[in-house]
Amino acid sequence: MKAAAVTWHPNAPKPLALVLGTNEIASAIAAKLNHERFALVLCHDAFPPVIRRGMAFHDVLYGETCDIDGVIGCRAEGIADVVRIHREPGRVAVTGMHLTDIIAFRYPAVIVDARMQKHLATPDLRGVAGIAVGIGPRFAVGHNCDIAVETHPCETGAIVAHGTTRDADGKARDLGGAGRERFVYSDQDAVWHTPLDIGTRVYKGLQLGSLGGTPVLAPLDGALRGIARDGLRVPANVKLLEIDPRGRHAAWTGMDDRGRSIAASVVSAVQEIMRTGRKAGRVSANA
Repeated sequence: MKAAAVTWHPNAPKPLALVLGTNEIASAIAAKLNHERFALVLCHDAFPPVIRRGMAFHDVLYGETCDIDGVIGCRAEGIADVVRIHREPGRVAVTGMHLTDIIAFRYPAVIVDARMQKHLATPDLRGVAGIAVGIGPRFAVGHNCDIAVETHPCETGAIVAHGTTRDADGKARDLGGAGRERFVYSDQDAVWHTPLDIGTRVYKGLQLGSLGGTPVLAPLDGALRGIARDGLRVPANVKLLEIDPRGRHAAWTGMDDRGRSIAASVVSAVQEIMRTGRKAGRVSANA
């Protein structure tokens, strides 16, 4: 049976959208959905660690302020905070509450899994909200999502209406002539310590921190585009930090082109389903 198309009355409550993840992609999606009259809640997940914190709402959880594309992130400890935050325009709630706590409060119109858990089993969230959107690897339309959006460097932002998204292959998009080599990955499950923050200018061979007491050195010259928070316990084989080698053109705050492209595709796909009432698998894919 075809789902009924959604019509919004100007005075109706904003439809609720849940975004799983507080990374830069999740944050770009949340900001764009907020612009499109959704009430947003971002649910933090500890894995993988967020490193591009200047482009994300993540540090709101630690009492810091964050503005992404004119949208302000506000920490929510409980449902009363979510309600208060949603009364103000241009605000999104960022919380450590569990997904089930939010769903018990209100049925979401949309849920977006933007946790970017490239190598973990992906749960089927289609029954959790009216529309389930998968971001990145391990999503199969009609099996664990209604629609998906690619994050792979060669198809960033492509809407996947049939089949599956690309698997993670370890390739990184080029940034100032650097690919995967601009990242440092954890080699053990341990506590990470660093005195440095986003935007710091660094040089190849400089010690940037220590993981389990083992020094971690900069792989090249540039500015810290991303770095895990000091004192965080991190698992093995996840990104600890990223260096932007572009000199004066380096950027580590706001929304970048990749996040903007993915977020625009999410908004487009969601709006098409809500307008027509058609579930994924029948939505045109964008190249």
